[in-house]
Amino acid sequence: MSGLMLLDTPSLYFRAFFGVPESVTAPDGTPVNAVRGLVDMIARLVQDRRPDRLVCCMDADWRPAFRVEALPSYKAHRVADDGGDQTPDALAAQLPVIDAVLEAFGLARAGVAGYEADDVIGTLAVRGADAGPVDVVTGDRDLFQLVDERGPVQVLYTARGIRNLQVMGEKEVAAKYGIPGRGYADYATLRGDPSDGLPGVPGVGDKTAAALLTRFGSLEGVLAALEAGTAEGFPAGARRRLEAAHDYLAAAETVVRVVTDIDDPALRDLDDRLPERPRDPEALVELADRWGLSSPVNRLLNALARP
Repeated sequence: MSGLMLLDTPSLYFRAFFGVPESVTAPDGTPVNAVRGLVDMIARLVQDRRPDRLVCCMDADWRPAFRVEALPSYKAHRVADDGGDQTPDALAAQLPVIDAVLEAFGLARAGVAGYEADDVIGTLAVRGADAGPVDVVTGDRDLFQLVDERGPVQVLYTARGIRNLQVMGEKEVAAKYGIPGRGYADYATLRGDPSDGLPGVPGVGDKTAAALLTRFGSLEGVLAALEAGTAEGFPAGARRRLEAAHDYLAAAETVVRVVTDIDDPALRDLDDRLPERPRDPEALVELADRWGLSSPVNRLLNALARP
């Protein structure tokens, strides 16, 4: 049993949208594949993991200004012609339905203006770890930076599907990447991440990044060694490449590091207790009928009611 479960909701509904056929529609023919898939995922997670508390974390800003200011390439390849993101129209139309269904169930939702879901997760994970274990459910490796055996905070990684979650804690991250267990943000900064428009240090790949972090403990340690003129412990050519990328490394810290200290009423006053019954049963029945969601809604109702 986990104390607190934090859902990277955008990651999950994107996965549902692309994993469930668009032929799954409401009675009027509107696609509801993302809604159906997300509700089924939550039902499976509640049934299998039995959290006491659960928060559906949301993007209030998918490309925050403070990250773009630090590194203009951040997610630049995902910007649509109208300046928004490239969410498929068939998915965008389902987002209000997702919000309405989660609201009717009484599941906690949290988003903060100017921040991504990752930052909401980071803040709630650090705060929640004081009260017990925290599970972060995501398909985004960036959140591996939050793992902490002291909480513990662990990531339930969805790359193999919701029925085959990979549990990633400090030991698992260290074993997979050859880095200190809480060093994933530094690792991503050094090697880059094209999916986020993060260029990395030219010439520094997975192995060199891992070797540097193993030797110096953190990116801060690497930069301190550079500043001190230390020659020992740098793979061939790495020191020169790192010195040339000094400006990038200074900016990337702001971009890659998940915010863990958002101070906002939306998070301070959050009631994250997992409901045993829906907040608004009538609205839930109406939504299930209108959108053809009776089966997944009943599965989640049964999961929530299980002792």
